[in-house]
Amino acid sequence: MTIPDSIDLNRLPKHVAIVMDGNGRWAKKRRKPRLYGHKVGADSVREIVETSCEIGVGHLTLYAFSSENWNRPKQEVSGLMNILNSYLVSELERMEKNQIRLNCIGNAAQLPDGVRQTLFNSIKRTQKNDKLVLNLALSYGARDELCRATRTIAELCKNGTLQPEQIDHQLISNNLYTAGQPDPDLLIRTGGESRLSNFLLWQASYAEIYFTETMWPDFRRDAYFQALTNFQKRERRYGKTTEQVGSRG
Repeated sequence: MTIPDSIDLNRLPKHVAIVMDGNGRWAKKRRKPRLYGHKVGADSVREIVETSCEIGVGHLTLYAFSSENWNRPKQEVSGLMNILNSYLVSELERMEKNQIRLNCIGNAAQLPDGVRQTLFNSIKRTQKNDKLVLNLALSYGARDELCRATRTIAELCKNGTLQPEQIDHQLISNNLYTAGQPDPDLLIRTGGESRLSNFLLWQASYAEIYFTETMWPDFRRDAYFQALTNFQKRERRYGKTTEQVGSRG
């Protein structure tokens, strides 16, 4: 793989999160069924995962299926679940070979039994891998995640294990699906829309956000490098001034 000169491997984001949008519209433009776009989109997933692993991104979170996506037509939901299952089966050997650890964030209990079994098998088989953590956001919604964390913390307060004044940012982070992982440095959304769509609302508080018109099926290695180059040109101040953090030039 040829890495562009514009990419500084010493300043890569530790965690990249992606809203993989545009599959259906991409297919519609080609007069194909929406599921065709999702199937081609799975090839983009493979390429972006491989690229992340090769260049040294440590964590990659892909918004694969939101909690709201259950409201789509049943035929499309069923097709998406079949594509997900096929992807997990076909990629397991590759994940093991490339030292990729699969993780799921979201309410996996809502997935069909067969898909859930395949998912948990892949998670178990890859749990000792340590080169790249691949989070698949499945039946995921950030507001649901925050409600879940709040209920857990409330129970701790109720039984006396925790005092309300002990609740801080770290405690909340520790009760999210991404506990123990760094927050995303870069959040990419493909497909031309400019919104977060209930994705990692807590974790993405200080993420650099990159919106692109490129539809997900067309978002391959070169487009990913463009996003990373854009990220590396930004100055991350976290509320401080340029003089305090030092200009990148």
